[in-house]
Amino acid sequence: MKKFLKRHKAHHKSLLLLAGPMILSNITVPLLGIVDTAVIGHLGSAHYLAGIALGATIISLLFWLAGFLRMSTTGLVAQAYGKKDYAQLAGLLKRSLVLALIVAFILIALSPLMKNVIAYLSGSSEEVLVQAYSYFYIRIFSAPAALCNLVLLAWMLGIHYGKGPFYLLLVTNITNIVLDIYFVVFLDWEVAGAAWASVIADYIALVFALFLVIRLANKMSVPLFVGGWFSRKKMWALLSLNRDIFIRSLILQLCFSFMTFYGARIGDVTLAANAVLMNFLMLVSFALDGIAYASEAKIGQAKGQNSVRRINLWVRISVFWGMLFALCYSVFFALFGGQIITLLTDVPQVISEAQKYLPWLIILPLAAMSCFLFDGIFVGLTRAKDMRNTMVFSALFGFFGVFLLSQQWQNHGLWFSMTCFMLLRGITLIVRYRQLQTSQRLLS
Repeated sequence: MKKFLKRHKAHHKSLLLLAGPMILSNITVPLLGIVDTAVIGHLGSAHYLAGIALGATIISLLFWLAGFLRMSTTGLVAQAYGKKDYAQLAGLLKRSLVLALIVAFILIALSPLMKNVIAYLSGSSEEVLVQAYSYFYIRIFSAPAALCNLVLLAWMLGIHYGKGPFYLLLVTNITNIVLDIYFVVFLDWEVAGAAWASVIADYIALVFALFLVIRLANKMSVPLFVGGWFSRKKMWALLSLNRDIFIRSLILQLCFSFMTFYGARIGDVTLAANAVLMNFLMLVSFALDGIAYASEAKIGQAKGQNSVRRINLWVRISVFWGMLFALCYSVFFALFGGQIITLLTDVPQVISEAQKYLPWLIILPLAAMSCFLFDGIFVGLTRAKDMRNTMVFSALFGFFGVFLLSQQWQNHGLWFSMTCFMLLRGITLIVRYRQLQTSQRLLS
């Protein structure tokens, strides 16, 4: 290990310098939820807090599913950056922004239909639904800015400007927090105030992100304002890539949603315990996603340079740091998992229930490490079909197949299925990567 670190010291440093800001960016995201909860939670009635939680969950789900815009843009931009094809860098930015706006306006057009979906999925009281609708129908109008920000963030990551995404999320979160407090506490706009704070923050962030990207483009002599960027063939290729990543993301969300809804069938205490334990998985994603984002950029660049040797080197370096972080998480959860649970809830029944399933969360970082990292590796290679196919296989056999065999274990069966699902995702991606290595198709 020491020899590997010393021989590739510059590469390790380069990866961590790119991953560091992304890890910090990931850590800032939960601050918004904490501030929203704190501000709305002091309005004097539970239905305000429940309403914003419900509305925000639907918005987060829609915007998360649109995450294919970030993944596809990062991989393609990193490859163009590796080739030093600046015209392609400009064309990719414009085509991805057009696609982001199309998706955003589709979401806005379909938003009236979401009223029935929210009511059906939640089964909440009329008071809660009124607040959820209030939040959702304001917040949905941030879609053009939020989705364009995904593209701009990905473009900066693809050209290895890791500080850009960090600055962008910092501006978004600070603006949101300040406006949250002003609109809700001082202007007394209640749930609508929290929604407007997020909308305005997203558009301010969009202006800031455009400023950063234009400045970077001018510095690199990227011809942003030159025509000829639209091509039906290239647009179709972008759509095809995004389609496969969207299917992969949809199936992943289906598995997580199944955990929530089946946990609810077992009982309220189990549902609450699982919600607490899901925060452990969020903590794991902070570091592993940061490494995965950095590997997307590095491996995409290596593919653009037509260097199989550099691809394999960045894979080894990414896996090394991913394994190190995963091991640290497992040890940390084993030592302090009980204390983390008590920080997240003070309800005795929920604490007791969550502690029953804590061993699964100690295992999960190591089981999930490969799927986090190889997702990033395959994004860099722009092998979206492989990501889709391995996800379908892992969901069918690793999650739902295992759950059918272990459902008599109730919630233990759910967590066993999730662990097998994560493990199989990693294994199938590794096997596919080996196949591409053996057949010399890493650059295809």
